[in-house]
Amino acid sequence: MRLDSPIEVHDHTLGPDTANVTLVEYGDYQSASCAQAHAFVHSARSLLGERLRYVFRHFPIGQVHRHAQHAAEAAEAAGAQGRFWDMHEALASRQRPLDDASLLSWAHELGLDTSLFLRDVATHVHADYIGRQVQGGIDSGVESTPAFFINGVRFEDEWQHGDALLRALEEAAVT
Repeated sequence: MRLDSPIEVHDHTLGPDTANVTLVEYGDYQSASCAQAHAFVHSARSLLGERLRYVFRHFPIGQVHRHAQHAAEAAEAAGAQGRFWDMHEALASRQRPLDDASLLSWAHELGLDTSLFLRDVATHVHADYIGRQVQGGIDSGVESTPAFFINGVRFEDEWQHGDALLRALEEAAVT
């Protein structure tokens, strides 16, 4: 499968646009597998440095993870204040709890305008954007998280230990 939605200016990216390899992850903040993937991405970014551009896209699976959509909206509300990656780190590494009190506490820790943050989350300002990312994932064949694409091609092998995924990233980084 190929990535149906090209990287756009509104995507959340880390690393240079000129990197040899782009890793796109569709993730869910309440998924234990995505927490493992988060740790892997940190390692891969350290190892590959400027050769890797990382893109995170939301794919909350609400039928299984009842707080995932809410957490994605919190990340986007932080992003509206220029702090997406900081909130992403808090959500992906801490995972639980994802209740309003925890989200507000993290927003406060990050120095966000908490009134604006709460308003954005309560009124679902970013729900359409997240919905478009989910649809892009569905159009790209994503059914579960995390789902990875390397330079636009779906990584189909097992990634849990990271060895195969890291090898694929290293190979793509030299071509």
